[in-house]
Amino acid sequence: MNWFFLILAGLSEIVWAYGLKMTHGFTDIKWSIITICFMFVSFLLFAKSMRTIPIGTAYAVFTGIGAAGTAIVGIVGLGEELGVMKVISLSILIGGIIGLKMIDKKTAKTEDAAK
Repeated sequence: MNWFFLILAGLSEIVWAYGLKMTHGFTDIKWSIITICFMFVSFLLFAKSMRTIPIGTAYAVFTGIGAAGTAIVGIVGLGEELGVMKVISLSILIGGIIGLKMIDKKTAKTEDAAK
């Protein structure tokens, strides 16, 4: 369940990062409220996820989902440039997130077996 919270936290980070762009310096009240709400939700879910997920893994996954997702939103939704190096970099980032998840799952199984 905590991994689910962590993924939702990362997805919420994408929403508030996009919302931050749309606030135009917090001059658009609707987007400002949406952004602040998603910031709160994002950090609440992130905090809940760290009950059982190690902080290093949780933070890397949280920020990785946010960074990769926001970059993809920028490319797809805001017309930002897509180049070979950006694709390679995003692939490495996403691979790292998946790797951390797999390593944490193995660590949890080992710890459970030791109990």
